[in-house]
Amino acid sequence: MSDPRPDTRICVARIGAAHGLRGEVRLNAFTADLLAVTRYGPLQAEDGKRAFEIETWRQGKGFLVVRFKGIADRNAAERLCNLDLYVARERLPAPEAGEFYHADLIGLRAVTASGSDIGTVVAVQNFGAGDLLEIAPAGGGVTLLLPFTEAIVPKVDIAGGAVTVVPPRETDGDESPS
Repeated sequence: MSDPRPDTRICVARIGAAHGLRGEVRLNAFTADLLAVTRYGPLQAEDGKRAFEIETWRQGKGFLVVRFKGIADRNAAERLCNLDLYVARERLPAPEAGEFYHADLIGLRAVTASGSDIGTVVAVQNFGAGDLLEIAPAGGGVTLLLPFTEAIVPKVDIAGGAVTVVPPRETDGDESPS
């Protein structure tokens, strides 16, 4: 499969709070392998004007503690908090079958199995219990959060620009659990 978005940069991490006094920060990696982010070379800020090279790292529980070259004290580290870091797509491995970069999903149309337009994927969220597609409804209004599971999203067609969504059955409040 050819890459439909070759120029895309992928957000691979977010800098968290300063850690200690010598310029270290918590680094929350968005990669399946937490340590993969240490192998991609310099990481860029969203504006592309600043690059950050990991000088040292150690693993925490679900995050990394890193020191970037040129960041030597807590004050400098604190200024980086909540900064998203990106890597050029060509430096990343191709996703395996059934895996997708979030950047590939954002902007796709969300349609029903019959082709009716539901809206557009505007984000992929994860609050700890798995990925959720955030969909802006075609008619406007509050965004929908749907589990990004095979049951709810049985088809992802990146080349075709759409995801097929089977919304969970709604209850009207009159039903009691069995």
